[in-house]
Amino acid sequence: MKKLIANLLLPAAAVIASPAALFVSAVFVSPAILFVSPAAMASEAGVRLDAAPIDPTDVVSLQSGARTFANYCLNCHSASLMRWNRLMELGLNESQIKDNLIFDGSKVGDLMNVSMTRKDARKWFGVPPPDLSVIARARGADWLYSYLRGFYRDPARPTGWNNTVFENVGMPNPMWQLQGERVRVEHAVKGGEAKEGHGGAAGSVKYEMVRPGSLTPVQYDETVRDLVNFLVYMGEPAATSRKQIGILVLLFLLAVLPLVYLLKREFWKDVH
Repeated sequence: MKKLIANLLLPAAAVIASPAALFVSAVFVSPAILFVSPAAMASEAGVRLDAAPIDPTDVVSLQSGARTFANYCLNCHSASLMRWNRLMELGLNESQIKDNLIFDGSKVGDLMNVSMTRKDARKWFGVPPPDLSVIARARGADWLYSYLRGFYRDPARPTGWNNTVFENVGMPNPMWQLQGERVRVEHAVKGGEAKEGHGGAAGSVKYEMVRPGSLTPVQYDETVRDLVNFLVYMGEPAATSRKQIGILVLLFLLAVLPLVYLLKREFWKDVH
């Protein structure tokens, strides 16, 4: 537990089927539906996403992600469906949450809202920043992981930033001091090497670091991973326990199925 707390306290800025049919449906049909992920939908739109190496059971990662969320996201984005005291499920107590994560005087039992009103947000940014309570369920972990690592400098944009996943995004890079500053560099490919067009020059695009941040690329990727891990947790805090209960229910059904079948045979043995 001390190790977990130390990680947090780092500096912060209509058909009724039979039971057997229901069981087969739950085991084989439901997982197939889950395979239609946001990543697949994003790939259909021509966006290549990196797999987010998240682990919903990694409490240290979730605590680190909560810290990053409080410092870099809650300045503009709210999480109006999440309460601060829900973080006690991650091994934190009220004092740690209040002293290290809450900076606006809110109570531990309050919702994760920002003091900026929607009217002011619309005036300053054009549109209010979206609520992040269920952003991971809407966009997917892979999309968020790729998006937060995809910012680069673009002088043509009003904010000075653009993104490889969300082209012409209106949001600047909130963690640029950690990541550093990258620029888009296009390299021309001559004549016969070109694979596009009619023999003309094709281009390859790379992103080069021109000003390093306070974190190395590996450390920044870990920070983003922890943040995405927390966003996924926040979208459904009970997901891990729900899945564990689901596994127990399936095991129970497997154990009961032979008994139900034998009972059925006993009841119907005299019926011709």
